[in-house]
Amino acid sequence: MTKTSIYLFPGQGSDRRIFEALAFDKEYEIKPIEYGTPDKGQTMASFALSLVGKINTSQKFILVGMSLGGMICVELNEILSPLKTIIISSAKNRNELPLRYRFQKTLPLYNLFPGKVLFAGAKFLQPIVEPDRNKNKETFISMLSAKDPVYMKRAIGLIINWERTTNNKPVYHIHGSHDRTIPLRNIKPPVFVVDHGSHMITLTRASEISAILKQILLG
Repeated sequence: MTKTSIYLFPGQGSDRRIFEALAFDKEYEIKPIEYGTPDKGQTMASFALSLVGKINTSQKFILVGMSLGGMICVELNEILSPLKTIIISSAKNRNELPLRYRFQKTLPLYNLFPGKVLFAGAKFLQPIVEPDRNKNKETFISMLSAKDPVYMKRAIGLIINWERTTNNKPVYHIHGSHDRTIPLRNIKPPVFVVDHGSHMITLTRASEISAILKQILLG
């Protein structure tokens, strides 16, 4: 019997290790996705489309994405037919993004800075904005340090210029109540809320996330 595949899409500053503490039932085949660097000026929708070849759509599959990965999953959910799409610490459309991202679509201040400056800023701000990442400090430092500055700048561009404002298919959403990167107040229900959880709950609160994922997958 062929197993249902679960494709895992990491966030902008992470990789497959962000999911390493999650527990899935043996009936699923877990397949982490790795990104290349987006092309200059590429959109969220076109970047998602470029990843379709990594998904075996001839078999049953589920999409799970964290942060940027969740936004990519939302776009894939619109053009593919996953059994379920689940996003964590993410946004279902640009209306759920904080103002600092949305206003830059009109006034793209991030373009004033080279990728190396934005990359250095991300490394400096991460422990300040999401302090509970210190529970897994070395992993978060390693994941972020492995990123290329050009990739980081273009990934920021994907988020800032994201055009989606509505969702035509259902998306399951898990979010921390203390997420400072994408505040919970921006998120429209329904949503599974992790009390006192930060943007990093996929790794720092893995047992709770695993339980919620199991609930969704069995539902």
